This record gives sequence, structure tokens and C-alpha cells, in this order.
Amino acid sequence: MSYDENNIFAKILRDEIPCSKVYEDDTTLAFMDIMPQAPGHTLVIPKEPAETILELSPEAASDLINKVQMVAQAVKTAMKADGITLFQLNGAAAGQTVPHIHFHVLPGSILGARTHASEMGDPAELEKVAARIRAEL
Repeated sequence: MSYDENNIFAKILRDEIPCSKVYEDDTTLAFMDIMPQAPGHTLVIPKEPAETILELSPEAASDLINKVQMVAQAVKTAMKADGITLFQLNGAAAGQTVPHIHFHVLPGSILGARTHASEMGDPAELEKVAARIRAEL
């Protein structure tokens, strides 16, 4: 499969599109979902170009899950959530809408979240939540 260098996450990684960053290092970026399914909805992506987890190198996959765990703990604490929902979709047929591997971190249960967010989050509010999560990292 050929990686689409013009997908929105690739553009975010190249700083062509702004985002509310939660965490960044040499291999990973975590940021607020612009169409949150719940307050605190955070995305964690590797910087390695791969559409699905099946195309991600084993080293990048291992690193990514470590970062997902770290960000999920920060989201849980910052949002005072009793639990965390993690999900990751592979391919359009599975519901993946951006062709770059990413994990969703949702405070609480997906059962209480909007399954298809239809509204853009308020950038100022997203940044406030991002700051709360960053403070827990």
C-alpha cells in the first residue's frame, strides 16, 4: 500500500496545519481531536509514515503503544475519568477516516461518547484541555 503524504496528519506533522499539541518527541505526536467525541479526546500518532498498524515497523509500533499508555494515563488523570477507551482502526472498511495510523484516547466509555462527532471543537477550549493533559505528563 502506498502512503498518502498529503493526508491531514502528515500535514500536521510537517506543521502545515496547526493542532493543539499534548505531547511530542522524536517519534510521536499527541494532539486534541478537532472533532472530539468527548471532552479530552486525544489522538496519538507515530511520525513514521504508515497507513495502518500492519504497515508500521515493529519498533515504531512498540514505541507508539508506550506513548499511548503514557498519554492515556495523563488524559485519565486530567479529565478525572474513571476509565479510558482506546481504539485504533485499520483501513477505510474498518472506519479509518485518516490514512495515517493513530490511536484515539477517550476519557470514559465510548458507549457514552458521540460515535460520529459532527461539530468542530472550539479551538480555545481544545487548547485549555490540552494544557490540563500536558500538566499531567
